[in-house]
Amino acid sequence: MSDTARILVVDDQTVVREGLVLLLELLPGIEVAGACGDGEQAVALVADLRPDVVLMDLRMPRMDGVEATRRIKEAHPEVGIVVLTTYADDESIFAALRAGARGYLTKDAGADEIARAVAAVREGGSQLDPAVQRRLVEAVAVGDAPRRASGGRLPDGLTRREAEVLTLIAQGRSNAEIAGDLFISEATVKTHINNLFAKAGLRDRAQAVTYAFRHGLSG
Repeated sequence: MSDTARILVVDDQTVVREGLVLLLELLPGIEVAGACGDGEQAVALVADLRPDVVLMDLRMPRMDGVEATRRIKEAHPEVGIVVLTTYADDESIFAALRAGARGYLTKDAGADEIARAVAAVREGGSQLDPAVQRRLVEAVAVGDAPRRASGGRLPDGLTRREAEVLTLIAQGRSNAEIAGDLFISEATVKTHINNLFAKAGLRDRAQAVTYAFRHGLSG
């Protein structure tokens, strides 16, 4: 993996889009691969430019950010999606995470926060705005209080090690960081992740975070 992350900026507001491009070009380790103003263009440009990460707005004409995220992840699962939006309501957050976004920031995020989110998502981790993470926790707590399977057993037949890996995913740790924390190889981490995703029916790390909170495995 190159040290430079190639980013596609997607936002329908020209002044915001151009401002983000200028900001990102000032950050070390980031190259702006392209920019566009709606989800339909984003899907096409990802196929052409193959960026590492897409910085995605949600409310856009022709195709919104949620649908664009879903289509990009289906066709290019290796591309990371960081949502950058004005909206932090439950519907927007859960729709974006279900579609495959691994990062979710509001537009008052600073340059450092955006850079951290890009780095985390590119490495296979996740990065949620603190306010968004609170909303996620509150929504899960209200709708389905964290629980363990009866008798204290782990849900869906997870092993103790798989549960430990899941907890670290929920804390936003990358595969490399999880390997260091548990003193195992990254290959072993990936095996545990594949196994727990299969057992729990999870598609990506965003779903894993929700699953971890729901089952009281978020640390």
